[in-house]
Amino acid sequence: MELAWWNDLLAQNYDWFWDVSIALTITLVAGLGWRIARKRMLQLAGKTRNRWDDVVIDAIGIPINWIIFAIGMTWVADISARHFSSEIVTSIPVVRQLSLIILVAWAIWRLINRVEHRQIDKGSDPTTVQLVGKVAKLVVTVLIVLPIFQLLGISISGILAFGGVGGLIVGMAAKDLLANFFGSIIVYLDRPFKVGDWIRSPDRSIEGTVEKIGFRVTLIRTFDKRPLYVPNSVFTNISVENPSRMLNRRIYETIGVRYQDSKKLPAIIKAVQQHLRQHPDIDAEQTLIVNFNSFGASSLDFFVYTFTKTTDWIEYHQVKQTVLLEILDIIHQHDADCAFPTRTLHVEGMQVENLPPALMAK
Repeated sequence: MELAWWNDLLAQNYDWFWDVSIALTITLVAGLGWRIARKRMLQLAGKTRNRWDDVVIDAIGIPINWIIFAIGMTWVADISARHFSSEIVTSIPVVRQLSLIILVAWAIWRLINRVEHRQIDKGSDPTTVQLVGKVAKLVVTVLIVLPIFQLLGISISGILAFGGVGGLIVGMAAKDLLANFFGSIIVYLDRPFKVGDWIRSPDRSIEGTVEKIGFRVTLIRTFDKRPLYVPNSVFTNISVENPSRMLNRRIYETIGVRYQDSKKLPAIIKAVQQHLRQHPDIDAEQTLIVNFNSFGASSLDFFVYTFTKTTDWIEYHQVKQTVLLEILDIIHQHDADCAFPTRTLHVEGMQVENLPPALMAK
């Protein structure tokens, strides 16, 4: 009686247990083997000059771990179903195929992301790289969704037939979305700006730095650090100015000299012009004008029209400040000075003795 339970245990059928144990052992060994191999391949790839092997191994490494796990688990499920529930045996291959399709798509998606980062780090145009990456992800999604529908028993031909009739309906309902999508394509083809450019529009209150160009909207960071989301279709109907592509920045200032220094004005103008032509931060190949311009209310005005070599906003203002201070020094070197608003009162027909004592004291 004491050994009856032991005899019952020995009399059980252990085929399922051994089959599952073998499947789990093979899955575990394969998973550990791949992890070791992946680390070794990453070490070897890091020693080569070609960096694309690093990108590929890093992208597919984790998905392959999950592929091994998915195959092992569906294998165990298949063994268990054959011993205990034969009704679900036909469903397990479908689950296996769906899992493999999704994991392969994930691996390709990771590879696309890493190729994008790699190309941007190498200095490629972010706008082009991101657009190509989005198109590639869209193609992968379509190629993955169609086989999934087929595995689930959904007719692909019916979907394609519906696309012909329903495409018009969807197009009319999503015309704004399509307009924004084609707007992004136009931005890519015409390339009026790219990620990182400073843009502004004289037609709309749009000004800032482009941070991202999506399929529907473009993210612009305004100078007060607020995000501005502009639908891409807007760029097909407005003028866009791209100051980031400026060749030079302009200095255009009017400077007034006192009327009493009128005889010194020609020498001042000539000295300022010679100084600007020799200035290291001024592009002498561009238009450079220093001319007497007008008789002001309290000054003799001449204007300075020239261009700096730099286009950087901060550096430009430093150069402009230096140029204006140097012009002021030139004026002072000629024993002249800049004018300030003055008014002369000419009084006729009034005797000095008739003036009030207070004015006579002044």
